[in-house]
Amino acid sequence: MDPAELGPEALDRAFMALADPVRRAIVARLSRGDATVNELAEPFTITKQAVSKHIQVLEHAGLVTRSRDAQRRPVHLDSAALERLTAWLDQYRLIAERRFRLLDELLADNGPTGAAEK
Repeated sequence: MDPAELGPEALDRAFMALADPVRRAIVARLSRGDATVNELAEPFTITKQAVSKHIQVLEHAGLVTRSRDAQRRPVHLDSAALERLTAWLDQYRLIAERRFRLLDELLADNGPTGAAEK
């Protein structure tokens, strides 16, 4: 998917979901592999119900999914969704880097010797 196709509502949901440190920690944990709500709740001092609500926010943002595996309900990180966010950020990072390179070239052309001659 082209980063330009990522609509403003999807971006808002994703970045709002990632604005919370607990949800970022959940995403970081899921980057190492699928986990259940109980497994995700272990490092936190909040209730499993609160962790489940955080997971719902991440699901609504399209960053995670859940499946059923017998009695287990593992949560999965959607790496494609993260790649779309990264691509969206990268387009602006590349523009900024291009501008800094141009500024570096301009400064190099008008460096100390060029400034002294004027």
